[in-house]
Amino acid sequence: MAKDSSFDVVSEVNMQEVDNAFQQTTREISQRYDLKDSGATIELSKGDKLFTINAPADFVSKQIVDVLSSKLIKRGIDLKAVSWDAPQAASGGTVRVLGHIVEGIDQATAKKINKDIKDQKLKFKVTIEADKLRVSSASKDALQSVIQFLRDQDYGQPLQFTNYR
Repeated sequence: MAKDSSFDVVSEVNMQEVDNAFQQTTREISQRYDLKDSGATIELSKGDKLFTINAPADFVSKQIVDVLSSKLIKRGIDLKAVSWDAPQAASGGTVRVLGHIVEGIDQATAKKINKDIKDQKLKFKVTIEADKLRVSSASKDALQSVIQFLRDQDYGQPLQFTNYR
């Protein structure tokens, strides 16, 4: 009997590229004439995978988010990898915005992906392993169709397909 082929569905973010985009954003904030003397700052906590933007107004914070987003895109990071909270009022009339870097597939999303794959009515075996899913099947063509199906779906975070064998 032929061995099953499989691949893993993961959601990973290259933190080095995120850090590079953060450094470029910090440099641009200090050099751009409309942001230079505004008192706006951006911080990255690698351990917590969290961006913190402090700005004097909501408009300025949105500009910083736009600058960071453009840097992330240039670095090959999907914008779905960062989920932004609503702006919060901070001390001194400033605004604080938090951006969480989404990495790993949580259980609810994993179950939704599993259900969507099972609804395809083809012979697949899906295993949820911590923060990733392993999809196996006897047919490599069927696995290719699952990859294409998952690329067409939106689960609110970027998905990568690894260990295809």
